Amino acid sequence: MAISIKTFDDIAKMRIAGQLAARVLEMIEPYIQPGVSTGELDRLCHQHITEKQHAISASLGYHGFPKSVCISVNEVVCHGIPNDDKKLKDGDILNIDVTVIKDGFHGDTSKMFIVGKSTILSERLCRVTRESLYLAICMIRPGVRLCTLGKSIQQFVEAENFSVVREYCGHGIGEAFHEEPQVLHYDANDGGVVLQPGMALTIEPMVNAGDYRIRTMKDGWTVKTKDHSLSAQYEHTIVVTEDGCEIMTIRTDDTLPAVIHYPT
Repeated sequence: MAISIKTFDDIAKMRIAGQLAARVLEMIEPYIQPGVSTGELDRLCHQHITEKQHAISASLGYHGFPKSVCISVNEVVCHGIPNDDKKLKDGDILNIDVTVIKDGFHGDTSKMFIVGKSTILSERLCRVTRESLYLAICMIRPGVRLCTLGKSIQQFVEAENFSVVREYCGHGIGEAFHEEPQVLHYDANDGGVVLQPGMALTIEPMVNAGDYRIRTMKDGWTVKTKDHSLSAQYEHTIVVTEDGCEIMTIRTDDTLPAVIHYPT
């Protein structure tokens, strides 16, 4: 397994790409209202990335994906295709997944949004998913086995009576959208990967309110929960540092610091 170790200059470029991706999620939030279409949200994101940030959407055209961002609503787990017919309703939950390319490097992040007034279940699902991501990030430091992150996420999520999707995972990232290693969000074999300074990864747990099993729609992209239960996801791009990690895609609404040092 060839895992790329990023240089100082690589990390500086990833920091810029990551912050651009984070700003897209901050920009779009005021537009997420009942009645707006996911197609309109995609157009706003595309315009911001290309015209304001002078960057590239990594998703647009990736293996044929037709839009600039993925927007996954309610029971859609991931890879939801924005369209003008899908209008948001009060109480919907949605994930917007943004990947920006700037100066040849990728920044990949996603966040949940709640439309109008939410239910107790929706709020709890989104909170637990976000906290499972934060739990893993706070464990990252050199010398840690990669598999301990997934094991901890799974234990935390299942203690809340939710489930972790198995078929999709985080990944290495840098000049390529998807690099080694795979970052699994449940207890599984990691091939012996030990975290080292300069590794760049995404952590992006997908958590279902019901069963973990999924189904893929006829469009070949949209993934839904098999039992029609709600699903949530949060994602950050991180780089392992000498004594912890740096979150490349930190947002102003995050409750974690951008740089996390492990106490000695």
